Amino acid sequence: MSLSKSEQEILKNIMVPSENDPDKPEFPPNNPRFPATPTFKIDVSGFDNVWIKDESINPTGTHKDRMAWEMVVSYRQLLMAKDAGRIDVLPQMSIISSGSAANAIQHMLRKYGLPNLKVLMDYRADIKIKKALEKLGCELYETDLTRSILYTNDILKLTDNVNGIDITSDESLGPHSVFYDWLSYEVINENPDYVFVPYGTGNLYENVINVAVRESKSFFIHDKRLKINSSEIKRMNFLGATTNNPNTKADKLYSPHLPFVHFDTHWIKLAIQKGYIGADSSVHTVQEKYFEEAMKIAKDNKVNCEPSGIAGMALLLQMRKLFDKDKKILIVNTGRTRYDAPIK
Repeated sequence: MSLSKSEQEILKNIMVPSENDPDKPEFPPNNPRFPATPTFKIDVSGFDNVWIKDESINPTGTHKDRMAWEMVVSYRQLLMAKDAGRIDVLPQMSIISSGSAANAIQHMLRKYGLPNLKVLMDYRADIKIKKALEKLGCELYETDLTRSILYTNDILKLTDNVNGIDITSDESLGPHSVFYDWLSYEVINENPDYVFVPYGTGNLYENVINVAVRESKSFFIHDKRLKINSSEIKRMNFLGATTNNPNTKADKLYSPHLPFVHFDTHWIKLAIQKGYIGADSSVHTVQEKYFEEAMKIAKDNKVNCEPSGIAGMALLLQMRKLFDKDKKILIVNTGRTRYDAPIK
């Protein structure tokens, strides 16, 4: 079935300059650049070389905007499939979200005139967040997310979208490793000794590790986005910061069931054993008291964030006695969600 005039216009407006050419970046869509977000040095007592990778300047305030853009790229492929007669209608997407991912994706879908996102939320979620998502155009559905793990068919059924696409746990659109590949290169190109990353769904941490391992073990052909000598990656340590506290301030990092986490921590150990990444790479649970201290340091350094976004700083503070003060430490600030971000 051929495209309607409006769909033809949408397809024309989704521009993807390249998949991996740093001279032709794809994000952010209004003003593509590489790196897309800044990195700057901050003051942290006891350390001389701490840097922030700041994702808070993205359209809705978090790294989830990069994932949202990949959903638009997926719709570009679906539009071409419809134009070629392989599908009859554009499917809607469904997702489990506490707010940030749904906000970013729906914001991007609205920008391009694409089908609204179907969002499954816990019935106890903040009513203000629910209203903000509905105002943006999300179709909301509620359930008790603590009862059991929900898989693709469950999510589609609960969002009245049996013929749609679940982007929570399903990889039918491709592996989740494409969500943050550009960001992963931006992180690695800073050539840090230690990288601290918030670990919620695990997608971001997984992406960074995957890119590091791929480039570290390659002797000849490297991605054009890699700007440092690949041998440097072998000494880099990647630390994920998470929580198991259901009452945590870092609410974006906690979920009783995470069907969309594909990352096996045993694989980290194997990557270390093979010498691809640093021996200190691992995922750690952050004690609650360090989130407050991390937020104070962020505020003093004018870093725009929420506890979940600055979890890497909290982990650094928890482990501070283990690091030499002159080592280069890069903290990925995944940002602070803006539910009032204008659609441009």
